[in-house]
Amino acid sequence: MSDVLVAAEHRRGTLRDVSYEAITAGRELADARGGDLHVAVVGGDVDGFAEDLNRDGVDAIHTVDDGEEFDHNAYQAAVSTLADRIDAGAVVLPNSVNGLDYAPALAEALAVPIVTDAVGIDYDGGLTVTREMYGSKVETTVDVAGDRFVLTVRGGEWPPADGVGDATVEAADVDIPESGARVTGFEEVGGGDVDIADADVLVSVGRGIEEEENLELVEELADALGATLSASRPIVDNGWLPKNRQVGQSGKVVTPDVYIAVGISGAVQHVAGMKGSDTIVAINTDPNAPIFDIADYGIVGDLFDVVPELIDEFA
Repeated sequence: MSDVLVAAEHRRGTLRDVSYEAITAGRELADARGGDLHVAVVGGDVDGFAEDLNRDGVDAIHTVDDGEEFDHNAYQAAVSTLADRIDAGAVVLPNSVNGLDYAPALAEALAVPIVTDAVGIDYDGGLTVTREMYGSKVETTVDVAGDRFVLTVRGGEWPPADGVGDATVEAADVDIPESGARVTGFEEVGGGDVDIADADVLVSVGRGIEEEENLELVEELADALGATLSASRPIVDNGWLPKNRQVGQSGKVVTPDVYIAVGISGAVQHVAGMKGSDTIVAINTDPNAPIFDIADYGIVGDLFDVVPELIDEFA
């Protein structure tokens, strides 16, 4: 039972980034256990998804052609069947709405323990999982009894797998029970004009902007950089930007190439949503603001002085 099985996730015809991050976590586990890494993809364009999932470190990909979108019964049946078929000791899922939907049922079907929302893993003859709780204010470790388990991993905590692999691809014949529920469509809520999780560059604004009319200044900076505008929770709570623009534990987890925090102090709830960014730039008047603890570059100054200078530089 040294092999690891990762279940990929897709939505509306696109593989989600956390699928590639889960592959990295799964490869880490497989290396520690001395096993192979298998990836399962259920539903949708399974052949196209398999090609995209064939990254460095993946040994085998199993496709289950059933439906177009997520279905609890299909995923639970397919992943549990594959885990038993390949004798996988560890099953890794994204800690997403879909992943958390069927992870408990999967663990019950396999009769194994489950640990959710992992931000770190260590395996040395046994699994130790690092988790963050209470808005990332507390870090805990969980030792898992037994050598077989289900694990969900938080997005943005592992780098996405890259490169081109040479995995075998196999269409799996799985008996999928008839489901009483199917996805019939999607409706965006709270403004669906953009998905900040897909942005390469984000300019994020916080309470330091002071007034709604001052948002125009930060929007100009975003335009000059070809970036996407996002925000911390106070901006969304005030109704100045829609919910889909919120970064943080109660918003979206983002991992852009560049994240520019304008007037954001760096509360743990916000940091939890953007600390995986490749490069973090912070602008704040307070030299002791927590955001500077994780920033790669920091500017201590009034945003109303700094931002116009940046606009002139990049416009």
